[in-house]
Amino acid sequence: MEITFDDFKKIDIRIGEIEEAEQIPGSRNLIKLVVDFGFEKRQCVAGILNYYEPEELVGKKFAFLLNLQRRKLMGLESQCMILAAEDDNVGNVALLTPERDIVAGSKIM
Repeated sequence: MEITFDDFKKIDIRIGEIEEAEQIPGSRNLIKLVVDFGFEKRQCVAGILNYYEPEELVGKKFAFLLNLQRRKLMGLESQCMILAAEDDNVGNVALLTPERDIVAGSKIM
């Protein structure tokens, strides 16, 4: 499905730096992230524990979708979505990260 350029401009994807990451008790694959976007901090609940250890994410920058409708997972509100890619080899997942250092909160255009 194609979208218009005007629709694309509505998507708010920004770089965020992970300040905290911890497995959600009672969950098999959810990690709670506290993400700094420079102008605010948000909580993200991501199903990436099968691919990443929480401690390896802290201090790193990744791409996040900010204006997705918020939802609750395991009783915690997810206020953004971390972006990842998965290839045809199921389980080969990579979080999207900038190729050079850039300020948290930078908008992806």
